[in-house]
Amino acid sequence: MFLFESIPWYAWVMWCVVLVALIALNEVTRRWKWAGLAFFVALPLVLTLFVWPTTAGAGSSTGTWFHWVKVYSALVGCLGFMLIRYVPRLARNRWMLMFPALILAINIGEAVVRDFEVAGMQGMHDGVFMVGGPWNYMNGIAGILNLVTICGWAGIIVSRDRSKDMIWPDMMWFWIIAYDLWNFAYVYNCVGDHAFYAGAALLISCTIPAFFIKKGAWLQHRAHTLALWMMFTMAVPTFVTSSPFAVDSSHNPTALFVVSALSLAANIAVAAYQVFTIVQRRRNPLRDELYTHLRQYREVREANLPDESAEALPAPREATRAVTV
Repeated sequence: MFLFESIPWYAWVMWCVVLVALIALNEVTRRWKWAGLAFFVALPLVLTLFVWPTTAGAGSSTGTWFHWVKVYSALVGCLGFMLIRYVPRLARNRWMLMFPALILAINIGEAVVRDFEVAGMQGMHDGVFMVGGPWNYMNGIAGILNLVTICGWAGIIVSRDRSKDMIWPDMMWFWIIAYDLWNFAYVYNCVGDHAFYAGAALLISCTIPAFFIKKGAWLQHRAHTLALWMMFTMAVPTFVTSSPFAVDSSHNPTALFVVSALSLAANIAVAAYQVFTIVQRRRNPLRDELYTHLRQYREVREANLPDESAEALPAPREATRAVTV
């Protein structure tokens, strides 16, 4: 195949198992607070003390600084989001609402640094085969664009249903797709032999619930599935490297270039549309929600506000020239 070496049928079956397991565990951890505490507090403590020092040590494919930082930053995100969801006064604190944007930006920034770092690498490094090149710089730039187009965190709300999800109405589908393309390219560039699972399955596991199960909660879905996957792969790194289900990247320079080019093109398009929106509608991206004129924004916000708030929700200032998607 263009992206990967041959993929046997049982690897496809395992890919589906990973996808379904991540979606299911995300549903469990978002619906019940006790499950969130068990998976994102108790389990990491046990793994940190008794498992990861052995399985994710030096020489392991998950023994780099990046993997350790990534797992803990994902867990910090999960716990911070739980505070917003379950402590009402924090959900109303504008400074606390900056936390989701900050932790997302940090996670993107970590990957951008790693992409630039890998650009000069060739061959085996820390148990991973690297093929550095201009595609790393292309995707690093795409990541920076993805980071600077984060917007609308002041409009984050907590859903009115029993699951109390953290809803970000201004996080539009086109930004999510651009993020997915960038993140897949990052994984493909920097840990290519993990990309079949850690790229494709992991990203789809949070995009499906964001589009079809609980709309508006993409970042919460992303934090949960990322933390779950990182904990697993640091405990069992051989799953993606030497198990019968492992699928190697093709390490094809053309594939690396094409994947990063798509990532860069998508993020340039999102950045261009955001600038157009800011200029045309006179928005301040550091203060305002940008996409209140879009139908998806209205649907997500109205579906999750308390009943009395939804009824009183004013029409956006641009109603006379509204654009729908």
